[in-house]
Amino acid sequence: MMKLLPLTLLFAVNLVSLIQFLSIDFVSSIEFFEYYSDERDGLLQLRDSVTSDANLHSNWTGPPCISNDSKWIGIACSDGHVVHIVLEGIQLSGSLPPTFLLNITFLAILSFRNNTISGPLPDLTNLVHLEHAFFSQNRFWGSIPLEYAELPKLKAMELQENYLDGNIPPFDQPSLTIFNVSYNHLEGPIPNTDALQRFPSSSYDHNSGLCGSPLKKPCPFPPPPPPDVSPSPLPTPVNPEKEKKKPLRLWSIVLIASAASLVPVIVILFSLCYYRMMHRKEKTTENQAEIEIAARSESIDDFQRRQQELEFFDKQISAFDLDDLLRASAEVLGKGKLGTTYKTVLESGTTVAVKRLKNMSGLSKKEFVQQMQLLGSLRHENLVQIISFYYSKEEKLIISEFVPNGSLFELLHENRGVGRVPLKWETRLSIIKDIAKGLAFLHQSLPSHKVPHANLKSSNVVIQQNFHSKLSNFGFLPLLPSRKSSEALAIAKSPEFAQGKKLSNKADVYCFGIILLEIITGRIPGEISRVDDDDTTEDLSDWVRMVVNTDWSTDILDMEILAAKEGHEEMLKLTEIALECTDLLPEKRPKMPQVLQRIEEIIEQKRREND
Repeated sequence: MMKLLPLTLLFAVNLVSLIQFLSIDFVSSIEFFEYYSDERDGLLQLRDSVTSDANLHSNWTGPPCISNDSKWIGIACSDGHVVHIVLEGIQLSGSLPPTFLLNITFLAILSFRNNTISGPLPDLTNLVHLEHAFFSQNRFWGSIPLEYAELPKLKAMELQENYLDGNIPPFDQPSLTIFNVSYNHLEGPIPNTDALQRFPSSSYDHNSGLCGSPLKKPCPFPPPPPPDVSPSPLPTPVNPEKEKKKPLRLWSIVLIASAASLVPVIVILFSLCYYRMMHRKEKTTENQAEIEIAARSESIDDFQRRQQELEFFDKQISAFDLDDLLRASAEVLGKGKLGTTYKTVLESGTTVAVKRLKNMSGLSKKEFVQQMQLLGSLRHENLVQIISFYYSKEEKLIISEFVPNGSLFELLHENRGVGRVPLKWETRLSIIKDIAKGLAFLHQSLPSHKVPHANLKSSNVVIQQNFHSKLSNFGFLPLLPSRKSSEALAIAKSPEFAQGKKLSNKADVYCFGIILLEIITGRIPGEISRVDDDDTTEDLSDWVRMVVNTDWSTDILDMEILAAKEGHEEMLKLTEIALECTDLLPEKRPKMPQVLQRIEEIIEQKRREND
C-alpha cells in the first residue's frame, strides 16, 4: 500500500499537468479563433442579408479561418485573415449590408459575378490591399463610389451589366489592367487619365450617355461660364459740411426752357416712327404667311411624289405608303451603329419592323435600290423577309417582317438569375442549325458579295415561336462607303479585318463560330475572361482554347446546360467546329455548306440514339 501511494501521487500530478496543458491549448485556440472576430462579424452580416443556392446559413458557421485554411464556401484565408471572398453564380439575391467589409482589411479578391444582387455597390473604403473587384452581371444601381478610384493596389474592376448611372470616377492606378463598365446607364465624359484611356471601347460600350475617347464619341462643349458681373462702385460719400447750395445760373434756366419746348416735337416724331414700324411688320407677316403656304404646298407635292417610291417585293402583302408609316405607332426595338429599328403597327393592324439607316447620306439612289432589290428577292425560312424600302437623300428606310420574340442575345443573356427559365440544350441545338442554314443559303445566293451577311451576331438572330430563328440585318457591306465605316459591322472582329487584309465569306464563318461559342458557353463575346490571375483575354475563342488546352473541359459550358450530361458529346463536337471556324487563318476555316452538313450529322446521330 505504501508503494502504491507515490505511484498514485505521480499519476495525479501528471493528470493535473495534462489538464493544465489542454486548458492552455484550448484557451489559446479560442483566443486564436476569436482574434479576428470583426472579420467574422462582417461575413455574418453578409450571410444574413442575402439568399443563395449555396445555403450559406448552414455552411458559414464556426470560425471562417483556421490559420491558412477555411471551410466556408467562397472564403480563402492567409495567416488567419480573410483574403478572398468569391461568390460567383450562386444566385445571390438581396442587398449587401453597407458596412460588412469595414474590418476585412486584408481582402485581396472580392467577386460577386453573375448573381442578382441589387442596391448600391459595396463600400470598399478600408480595403487597401484589394486587387480584384468583380461585380458584373448583377442588378447594382446608383453611382460608382469615388473611393474606388483611390484603391492603391487595384488591378481589375468589372462593373458591366448592371444598372449603374452617374459619372466614371477618375481611376488612374498604374496597376489597373482590367476595367469594364459596359452595359450600364453611365453618362458624361470618360476621365482623361492614363489608366482609363488605355482600355478599348468595349470596356465602355452600351452606355448611351458616355462620351469621349476611347469611344470616339465627342463630348458636347460645356456651357460658357456666366459673365463676370462686377458690382457697381458705390458713390463717393458726400461730406454734408462741404455741400453748399448753389443758385441756378442764367444758362441753366435757358437750357431747361429749350428742352421743355422740344418735348411735343419728340412725341410727334416717335408716333410717326411707331406707325411706320407697325405697317412694315404687317407686310412682313403677310409675306411670311405666303412663303409658308408655298413651302407647305411644295412639301405636299414632294410627299406625294415620295409615296410612290415604296416598292414591295411580295404582292401578297397588303401595300401601304409612307403616310401610313408616319401615322403608325412606333416603338424602338434597338439602336445600333447602322441605325435604329422600330416596331411599327399600321392602322390596318399589320406590324412591321422599320430600320432607319444612318451615316449613308453619300449613297446614290441607284446603288441603294439595286442592293435592296437583290436582298428583297431572297426567300428562305431562316432569313427575315424584306418587304419594302424607301430612299431619299436624307432618309433611307428598310421595312421588314416583324419577328415577335426578341433576339438570341436577349434569350441567352437577359434576366439571368432568380425566376429565369433556362434555355435547354435541345433548343440551343435547334437554333444553331437554323443559323447555319440561313448563312449557308446567303453564301450560295450571293456569290458576288465578298461577305454576304457581314453583320452576324446574336442580336441579329431573331426568334419566332417554338424558337425557330431567322437572320436579320444582312447584306449591308456593299452600302457602306469605306472600310472605316465597316467597323460598325460584326466582321470588324475578325482577325483579317483587324490586320487590314482582304475580306471573304470566311469572315462570316468566323462570326458564326463566335455565335456558336456564345451559345455553348453563355458568355458575351468581347467580355474579359480570366483563366487564372495571369491569363486574361477579351476574345471568346481564345478563352475557350486556353481553358480546353487540347483536352475537353466542362469548365467552358454555360451553367444552364452543364447538367445535360447526355449532350456533352454534341457540345464537344460543336466546340471543335467553332474553334475551326474561328481559326486565325481564313483559309483554314471550313465553308458554310460543310459546317451545316456536320451540324446536321450531329443532330441526326442524336435522333437515332434517342430512337
